[in-house]
Amino acid sequence: MAYYFEEPSHTFGEYLLIPGYSSAECVPDNVTLRTPLVRFDKKNGEPCPLHLNIPMVSAVMQSVSSDRLAIALAKEGGLSFIYGSQTIEHQAAMVGRVKAFKAGFVTSDTNVRPDQTLKELRDLIEQTGHSTVAVTADGTATGKLEGIITERDFRVNRCPPQAKVKDYMIPYKNLIKGEEGISFEEAIDKIWDHKINQLPIVDKDGNLLYLVFRKDYESHERHPLELLDSSSRYLVGAGINTRDYMDRVPALLEAGADVFCLDSSEGFSEWQKRALHDLHDKYPQIKVGAGNVVDREGFNFLAEHGADFVKVGIGGGSICITREQKGIGRGQATATIEVTRARDEWYKKTGIYIPVCSDGGIVHDYHITLALAMGADFVMLGRYFARFDESPTNKLIVNGNYVKEYWGEGSNRARNWQRYDLGGAKNLAFEEGVDSYVPYAGRLHDGVKLTISKITHTMCNCGALSIPELQQKAKLTLVSQASIAEGSAHDVLVRNTTIHAE
Repeated sequence: MAYYFEEPSHTFGEYLLIPGYSSAECVPDNVTLRTPLVRFDKKNGEPCPLHLNIPMVSAVMQSVSSDRLAIALAKEGGLSFIYGSQTIEHQAAMVGRVKAFKAGFVTSDTNVRPDQTLKELRDLIEQTGHSTVAVTADGTATGKLEGIITERDFRVNRCPPQAKVKDYMIPYKNLIKGEEGISFEEAIDKIWDHKINQLPIVDKDGNLLYLVFRKDYESHERHPLELLDSSSRYLVGAGINTRDYMDRVPALLEAGADVFCLDSSEGFSEWQKRALHDLHDKYPQIKVGAGNVVDREGFNFLAEHGADFVKVGIGGGSICITREQKGIGRGQATATIEVTRARDEWYKKTGIYIPVCSDGGIVHDYHITLALAMGADFVMLGRYFARFDESPTNKLIVNGNYVKEYWGEGSNRARNWQRYDLGGAKNLAFEEGVDSYVPYAGRLHDGVKLTISKITHTMCNCGALSIPELQQKAKLTLVSQASIAEGSAHDVLVRNTTIHAE
């Protein structure tokens, strides 16, 4: 006989938080949203190897997670999973661009030999968009450093195009340099002391290792929560499927991917089990999240087979029609509550903490706070990020309003059959996602700043200064339809007024 859950499944929109005692310390500036990203031995005091500075990651979607959005989100402290429904080469290139964009210590990707011409130099600058060029003996990023040349060192309309780079560069002997082993802070101090814009870092033989730029420090000052690896490069994730992972992952690792996510509409499967074992056997240090699941049994299955985080949610996304098409799924709030309880039981039993990501069902900003209070360590968002300038889709005018295109990975437009793969034919038997628009929302920085402000203020109302404290202290209540209506403006004529966050 089929198993029946006695209670109906609920969505985030059916819950509210009950305020708790707020002490004098409960002010937004004191709140930390730092949260673990992957499994770790919490009981024995092992530090988590990867954290997020804000509990937000972008969805593994063509219309959301490009390299441009990954850079913008990492600046704010979150992480993007570059979508895998593209060629291995294109996905690896996107990951590589994120890792190269911000590096504190940047591997130079714009290099010339001293005997090359200014015309060749101008062509290279136009191709890469980088105006600071390292001059090395062999023209490579790690060759013997001969000098530095920038666009300010020559004038296009006054210098003959066939003139040699060596005649206009700042020669090696005149360069302020840093030596291998210098810290980022020491490099920046040297830049400020000598009033220069960049500092080449060389080894003991004079070979170029990195460039450090003044602007990278200034960017860090403006973005104190930016998510960086040990080399001061932005963290970035990558989505993978259960078909070509053994070919795709090596290229993504070489490009610098920090963490992976098995992107599937349903993760309680033999295919995810095989992928987790294959990848961890070949790459013991690799971090791979898995999902999606909606109950305790699904969590335990993925935890047992090595998932580094577990993603929750089936059918709750705004562009997802899985429930409509297949009649399968669960209300996102109920799924999050059950899976995070299973996570806590697993931790008590094993001492291993496996973070949970709530994926889908978030309509309003406060739903993120609810997901965290219900036990999620972070949330995955698609529609939310698709609205911003940095998403890869077109900005259009529809019915007089600016919108951005947004489509599901299960739509005919995406043709991402791997996400819905059940081991059969290589195609989509039917659509599980729609093609749509979302209201345009401007810059990601402004939108995320406003959302984080709402989250931290609500946490203070609950008397919590961290996500674990929120999960411990939160009191939640189910609400009726009448309560939901009461919670919005009603019985008045609303004037259009807006507060803009600074």
